[in-house]
Amino acid sequence: MTTEFAKTPRWYVSTKQRVRARSLRINFTNAERIIWSALRAHRMNGASFRRQTPIGPYIVDFVCHVARLVVEIDGGQHFESKEEQRDARRDAYLIGRGFRVLRFNNHEVMSNRQGVLETIAAAIEHAPSLSLQPKSDISDFGRLRVAELRFTRVRLQAGEGTHPAYGTMMHSAQMKMP
Repeated sequence: MTTEFAKTPRWYVSTKQRVRARSLRINFTNAERIIWSALRAHRMNGASFRRQTPIGPYIVDFVCHVARLVVEIDGGQHFESKEEQRDARRDAYLIGRGFRVLRFNNHEVMSNRQGVLETIAAAIEHAPSLSLQPKSDISDFGRLRVAELRFTRVRLQAGEGTHPAYGTMMHSAQMKMP
């Protein structure tokens, strides 16, 4: 009888990087707090974002793995030439891994929050569809959820809706109108 061991992940996060990411999650700026409140819990077009996540040698502010989107909120130190070069290397690394990178500065977030959120929402909408990803990138649960969402969308387009008392899907002919 053969026993199968769980495959080890192809990525590795060093202890130092893990501790640094946790520290950044605890101590985040007001601009990051504003963006996180709009992105967390699938609030932005149903997309799942993670905060202060290690990707390779870098820790990104926000990432949506499904949309392959990284959102960076930069403070004033990022406008120095040395930091701009470092950011360019970081962006090149992330783009090379298939991510799109959106950068905003703290002032932009604080003064034009709605514009920043609209830009992020547009980037999510233009992301490749889940159904176009290779099967190995989507878990069984992910495939089931995508199929469920498609089924729900088809049912709603066919004139079906949600029963007000139970929150379950019912055909419009079964719904009792007051």
